[in-house]
Formats: sequence, structure tokens, C-alpha cells
Amino acid sequence: MTALERYAHQRDKFLFYAANALRLLVPGALARRSLPRLLARLEHYDAEELRARVGYCARLSQGSRLGEDAVSIGSFRDVRRWTYFFDLRATLVHFDPRLRFHYVFGDVTRVPEHPAFVKSRPIGPGNENSVLLKLNRIRHFRFVEDRRPFLAKRPLLVWRGNARHEPRRAVLRRFHAHPRCDVGHTGRLALEPAWHKPPLSIREQLEYKYVLNVEGNDVATSLKWAMASQSLCLMVRPKYETWFLEGQLEPGRHYVELAEDYSDLEARLDHYEAHPEEAQAIIANANRHVAQFRDPERERLIALLVAARYFERTGQAPAG
Repeated sequence: MTALERYAHQRDKFLFYAANALRLLVPGALARRSLPRLLARLEHYDAEELRARVGYCARLSQGSRLGEDAVSIGSFRDVRRWTYFFDLRATLVHFDPRLRFHYVFGDVTRVPEHPAFVKSRPIGPGNENSVLLKLNRIRHFRFVEDRRPFLAKRPLLVWRGNARHEPRRAVLRRFHAHPRCDVGHTGRLALEPAWHKPPLSIREQLEYKYVLNVEGNDVATSLKWAMASQSLCLMVRPKYETWFLEGQLEPGRHYVELAEDYSDLEARLDHYEAHPEEAQAIIANANRHVAQFRDPERERLIALLVAARYFERTGQAPAG
């Protein structure tokens, strides 16, 4: 990360904390009174698209049951993870403070016993109790404006990150010295010396045609900015998803799918070097996927609808 990027990130964090600290001073009654006005903005958007997105994030069935340890909106205050708390509160403060809910903060890779708001969940059937909201957005939802065209970039694959997890170590083990790959471990964990490389900023990584995305604790954080760029995303089919809807990404359309053991990585690079028009088509589809998350008003409306669906499906509020 360059000095300028560090400054911008610290500035954004300061503004995020300052704005949310001020919101704590606003009486909840004011936020609740503003809900009808906010929902009136729904008429400016495609109702079918919003309904599909809400239904995907909140798959709860009617009559889903809460546990005895559910907390009320009025008593909710979890200072252990401020970024999660602020993001969740920004949505829930618009609802009746007596409504109850569960939540699980952090990198969630298991489905909770009771319906809960989460940042991440496993992809696939059986995840109905995991209700997605846009949590810890200051870290995860960082997009870029990349004006360098695909054909003007270096014909190499790049990855930087902390290799605490085996999938990332597998990449380093196999490709740390590969002439067409610039991959490296940048964390403090003691690993093979040859795996360590200096960090690269997002801008520096976007000088490369190909960006490798490897899941860590849950999702690959880099996927958001990579799919917003003019570089091509390569990854193993994701196992976890967030508000970014990784489970709706289609291999060959939004990204290039790799084998679990990365045995086909070199062949994939060969193919897209020989067929750049296919790479550019995938990049265009990836950019379109990202575009749906760039409208702050639309994002807020969807979050409110997800929360409303949670309270309705858990029998606490009438259907809207």
C-alpha cells in the first residue's frame, strides 16, 4: 500500500467512525419516523430485481424461530467489533426497538442455529439461517476506477496476501517461482523465505492482466476491487459468500474458474493470452456485477428490506 493509499484508507476510516459516532446521538424515534420516507424511494427502482436480491440474502422460511438469547434492537450494543456494530445498527435503528434478533460478527463459515444477521455464509442449500447484510463494509467494499485497458497490462498473474490458510500456501508452494506469476506472502507468519515478497498496493496489482483471488478465513476480500477493474479474475469456485453475492457469480462469465489444486492455472493463462476478447467479455460482465453495489441509496433500501423480511419471517412483524 502506497503512502497515498494509506492516507486515503485512514481518512475513510476516520470519517466512517466519526459519522457513526454522531448517529449514536440521534434519537431512535427520528430514524423510525424516516422509514416510510426511505421506503417510498422504492418506486425509483426495479421492484423485481430488488425482490430477488432480498430473497437471496434472506432465505428464511415463514415461522423461523428465534432462540431465547435473541437481543432487542433497543438493547443492542456490541463494542467488541465497532465496524460490524455500526453497520448493523445503521439498518436496525429504523425498526421497533422491541424487535429481537440474532447476529454473528466476524468471518462466519458455519450456519447459525437460529436466524442471524451475518457478514458471510457457506454457499449452497441449508444456509437459510444466515441472513446477509453489508457488514464491515469499510474493509470489504473497496472498489477502484481502473482506466488502464486489459491489453495494456503486464501479461502476468499477481497475488499478495497472508498465507495462514492452506489454499494460499498451496498457491505459493506451486507458483512462487513461476516466471508468469508474481505471488507472495506478506504477513508476519514465518513461512518459507522464498514465499515472502514485498506488499503491492491495489494500484500496483492492477498493472497485471490477471488477478488471483484465494479465499482466506471466508471470502477473498480482493475480489471486490478486482472485479471492478480491467484485470481478469481467476479463482477456485468460491465456497463462501457475502453481500457481494459470490454465490451468484458464474464461471466463464464473471471470472475464470481454476481447479482446486490449481493444476490448470498455466493453461488458463495460455488460453486468455491467445483469446483476449474472451477475457475482455468476462471483465465487462464482472464490472456489471459490481455496478449493482455502487448506488448507496439502493443498497440502503435493500438492507432495510432484508431486515423487514427477517422480522416478518420470525413472526414479529406483519408482511409488508
